[in-house]
Amino acid sequence: MRFDELNLPAHVQSGIADAGFSNCTPIQERTLPISLTGKDVAGQAQTGTGKTAAFLVTLFTRLLTNTAAKGGHPRALILAPTRELVVQIEQDAQLLGKHCGLTIQAIYGGVDYMKQRDALREGADVIIGTPGRLIDYLKQKVYSLKEIEMLVIDEADRMFDMGFIADLRFILRRLPPFDKRQNLMFSATLNQRVMELAYEFMNVPEKVSVTPEKMTAENVEQVIYHASRKEKFPLLLGLLRRDGMARTMIFINTKREGEYLHDRLNANGFPCRVISGDVEQKKRMRILEDFKEGKLPILIATDVASRGLHIDGVSHVINYDLPQDCEDYVHRIGRTARAGAEGKAISLADEDGALYLEAIEEYIKNKIPTEWAEDDLFVNDYNRVARPKHNKDMKSGGRGDSRPPRKNAPVRKTAVAAVQKAPVAVNMNPETGEAAKKRRRRKKKTTGEGQPNQKITTE
Repeated sequence: MRFDELNLPAHVQSGIADAGFSNCTPIQERTLPISLTGKDVAGQAQTGTGKTAAFLVTLFTRLLTNTAAKGGHPRALILAPTRELVVQIEQDAQLLGKHCGLTIQAIYGGVDYMKQRDALREGADVIIGTPGRLIDYLKQKVYSLKEIEMLVIDEADRMFDMGFIADLRFILRRLPPFDKRQNLMFSATLNQRVMELAYEFMNVPEKVSVTPEKMTAENVEQVIYHASRKEKFPLLLGLLRRDGMARTMIFINTKREGEYLHDRLNANGFPCRVISGDVEQKKRMRILEDFKEGKLPILIATDVASRGLHIDGVSHVINYDLPQDCEDYVHRIGRTARAGAEGKAISLADEDGALYLEAIEEYIKNKIPTEWAEDDLFVNDYNRVARPKHNKDMKSGGRGDSRPPRKNAPVRKTAVAAVQKAPVAVNMNPETGEAAKKRRRRKKKTTGEGQPNQKITTE
């Protein structure tokens, strides 16, 4: 199906042309004929299939068709679990809705709080945001949800995984009744939890699924190497040198491992940066922009970046740590081979990662091909670096706070400090247990201590 075959407003068609779209993807072809009639849709599709354009085309068409809306309140709400996904959706919305004359505002944490609040006060037709900051502004009555005509929930399964379901319900309960608005929900998996949410807050949604028998994209070449924990880094260097990976994403499970890998790769001639959940939002966006523009060849990331990022030209994805969650494996390798391109996903399975491999292969319904590295692929003459120290050290009292104490700060007296400063009696000639017992018995005989005729008072 072609987009020009659909009955779309001219302004929406212009935005589609600007984006360079002509033919619908499978999820768009299945979703748009239903959603454009005003019906609710619960869609299942793997990452990178074009579901963002599917709900944005529906959203803009509905808002342009209904010209009777007044009041200056937001008319459409798009909810996403991560900041990166919000930014990506906003960029797509600005492109597709360029000619629609609608105000689009992204709301997420980590950036200027007052600037976003002022933008909401001035008014926005479409709000795209993460639940946390949206609730913050909502409680301050910065904006109202009473005029919402269109609700979109993207990556609904991830909302559950990240613990946002309570926040999500808080927002949904403050919207107009479900039969007074149109609702679209998209998720990589429409499991029982997601469908319960759909039936509770949607108006008899029609279920659409385009997930193929294979969970992973066809154009992704997958391979796995088995290596010990000590061999993984020498093997990674060998792979980078051999394949000359121009734009590579390396996934790790923890922030600490990411920082250590970052130091080691930079010390050995492979420029890279690392992003994780606690990296400042502006810094994260700057790093991602450098990676998209090709200024940065290697990006190390935790699973915060495995979903919602559309970065063209990612040639390789490396699972330096295999993920514990099977779905995360699919989303990680989905960063490559996007929009019909080809890519390669390399996984390194150490002693811990091998425990997750069986579940991953069962989930993707496919056996990942194994390659055995020859000895010359391991690089052992690399520059060593020290592992970064953990924040929880003795100086911080074990609280994880590595900040130095304030100058001339008063000393807080604690029970531990009192014990440390109290004088301690030291026996310079300690006795064994039996010798001490004999000495006490001799003392009782000579002093009469503890004899039956001894007068004892309790006063």
